[in-house]
Amino acid sequence: MTFDDIKLEAIPMGRDLLLTIGGGEVHIGAASTAYVAEEGIAVQTSAVPGHKEHTLSADFARRAAAALNRTVTVVMGIHYDDLSKAEILAVSQKASALLDEYLQEVKQ
Repeated sequence: MTFDDIKLEAIPMGRDLLLTIGGGEVHIGAASTAYVAEEGIAVQTSAVPGHKEHTLSADFARRAAAALNRTVTVVMGIHYDDLSKAEILAVSQKASALLDEYLQEVKQ
């Protein structure tokens, strides 16, 4: 599987930014908001029980907020049935690559 249906959408919210990342059976699995605080970038995450997207959304929000110096919320929901560990890694890498591409585009 190439997981080409995983998509990132960026929605400006005034000075802030909402990033949605979904693929497969798209849903809301977790939402993480990262913002600039005195001690650096702080993150707050809410996850739907039984979902694992929070393991990515918190890191993605932190990376984006640090790179863009703005508040960023990442809402993520990716679901495929019966993935192997290698396929789960591929999904994570695909989503991370989409975030990296987006951050490079907006910083140009």
